[in-house]
Amino acid sequence: MFVAILKTLRPHQWTKNLVVLAALVFSLNFGDAGLARVAFEAVGVFCLLSGAVYLLNDLKDREKDRLHPIKRQRPIASGALPVPVALLAFVVVLAAGLAAAALLGPRFLAVSTAYLALNLAYSFVLRSKMLLDVMAIAAGFVLRALAGTEVLVDAGADVRISPWLLMCAFFLSLVLALGKRRHELGAAEDGHRKSLRGYSVALVDRLTTLAVGVTLVSYSIYSIWPETVEKFGTENLIYTIPFVFYGLARYLYLVTERDGGGDPSEMLITDRGILITVVLWFLVIVAILYWPW
Repeated sequence: MFVAILKTLRPHQWTKNLVVLAALVFSLNFGDAGLARVAFEAVGVFCLLSGAVYLLNDLKDREKDRLHPIKRQRPIASGALPVPVALLAFVVVLAAGLAAAALLGPRFLAVSTAYLALNLAYSFVLRSKMLLDVMAIAAGFVLRALAGTEVLVDAGADVRISPWLLMCAFFLSLVLALGKRRHELGAAEDGHRKSLRGYSVALVDRLTTLAVGVTLVSYSIYSIWPETVEKFGTENLIYTIPFVFYGLARYLYLVTERDGGGDPSEMLITDRGILITVVLWFLVIVAILYWPW
């Protein structure tokens, strides 16, 4: 039963919550043990909250999931996790997440609550609305980044996240959401998700290309923005742009030419090109910010 609950919490999706750590890295506080502990605790809170949302979604969609060739194997749809137990698990996980958020501070709790409200709105309304569905997913990543900032503020740090970085987070997550929609269009899921009826492969490809371009431009502007240069005391962030370009181009190739994108979190782990690029980008970022040239 515990394994079934854990599987429903989707731990393989928790890599998305690492966005919470962005503020810790870009505020030059990664070496502060106290702030690092608080930031990782915030990641844990978002794992609990997102897990609770997955539980709720599987409870709500269990009848439709039973008709799907793959989703019918999910614990609730298959009967491996009884509905009463799943309901109890949802309440416990949600309560634990909100309680932990409250302990980390009022500002962090406010953003965490907003994230939860957005996900509930997505589950019950927005996911059946064309374009609003992918925009809601993207907004969830922005709230993760904001939460990472606010938890540090609650801990006493003087942290402010750049609006250019928030814009980059929004459009990057929009790229990932659109890639997933494109994959779903190619799979036999058109009747399973109402919002797919408003999409076509050509439209999604155009929107994805647009979002990729805005992501690259936003990140490039952030790397050379005067406030960024003054804050970090270096212009060398510009050297990280090629990693961002390659990662975006690689993802675009996998989505459009290899029909990937069904699970962006899994792609991050399984595609060697993207994984190596992300690791190298992170190492170069740390080297530039913490050991200035």
